[in-house]
Amino acid sequence: MNRNKPISVKIATTKVIKALEIKLAQVKADYTNQDELEAKYQKQLELWRKSVSKYAVAQIAKAENIRTNYRAWNKTLNVDFDLLCDEKDFPKEPTRSYEQIHSHTYNEMKNELENAIRILKMTDEEVVSTSTYNAIARYL
Repeated sequence: MNRNKPISVKIATTKVIKALEIKLAQVKADYTNQDELEAKYQKQLELWRKSVSKYAVAQIAKAENIRTNYRAWNKTLNVDFDLLCDEKDFPKEPTRSYEQIHSHTYNEMKNELENAIRILKMTDEEVVSTSTYNAIARYL
């Protein structure tokens, strides 16, 4: 039994164009909203860091391997220590609820999607060929 049998389907060009247009709009919206979402994430991360500091200070009596470094030139003291944390009490670190898209990746995706849409709109073929579909499948 061959499990790697290729899939042979015929997809209407109009459906592929519509799907690519939807994906292009989604990529543009995601990239536009990215700054706002990143600002929210940074605020959550700062709150988490403060809660971790409070947790560590409250648990300082259980600290092991304490290291200090005093800098006389700017009168600062750095205290570093190891602490075994109880997972249920330790603050949960926030995660990004979105995918970060760098400008070069965004520009590449946008250009490829726009080019694919432009080329597919010029064709007279009613269905998309397998090679064309394979080239654009990662966006669908």
